[in-house]
Amino acid sequence: MNIVGIIPARSGSRRIPDKNIKMLSGHPLIYYTIREALKAKTLNRVIFSTDSQRYADIAKSYGAEAPFLQPKEISGDDAGTTLVLIHCINYLENNESYPVDVVVTLEPTSPFRISKDIDDAVNKLLQTGADSVVSVREISEPPHWMFKLDGDKMISFLNVDTSRFGRISRNQLPKLYIPNGAVFVTRRDVVMKEKRVYGRDCRALIMPAERSLDIDTLEDFRYAEFCLRRKI
Repeated sequence: MNIVGIIPARSGSRRIPDKNIKMLSGHPLIYYTIREALKAKTLNRVIFSTDSQRYADIAKSYGAEAPFLQPKEISGDDAGTTLVLIHCINYLENNESYPVDVVVTLEPTSPFRISKDIDDAVNKLLQTGADSVVSVREISEPPHWMFKLDGDKMISFLNVDTSRFGRISRNQLPKLYIPNGAVFVTRRDVVMKEKRVYGRDCRALIMPAERSLDIDTLEDFRYAEFCLRRKI
């Protein structure tokens, strides 16, 4: 079975210029994902997909493969990750005659994900027979306590009696989870035929909060830098 890790990293970024190669504790952000992907025992290959030769050269210096550059039509803000995966699979199968069975999407904005998380997600897919596995974290802010505003009037988002807000304890609420952006494992046919990353039989891999940071803002970068310095 050929299991391919794909790291999508376009060069454009609206909030933070060149976010994917911005330095974090002495290394570009993409380094942390490449390092752990190469450590993962379940991945046969680690492919770095980008529209930038500069990005590709940096990725290759850390050991990832970068056999192509993304065409412009899949490297824009609105293209979406699925098109990147389809392009990569097509390249490997058509240009290298390399059949792909499973793809593992590893966003470079999750620097604290470790190789064990990748292997655990892949193994869950193989052991359960599911068509996809997504990493998640437990949420810290239950939606039961959230509300919309009508002017300045509070309206419960989930139609909960707002008069009970101060009397509902966390223990009374169900545990809820949200994808943390770290690992997405998907069988090839789900990506190619259904154009999806989340399959119809999608299982969850629960990751701890300390490995679930998804960098999107400068504040996230500063927090990640603090965490990395604290570990030294």
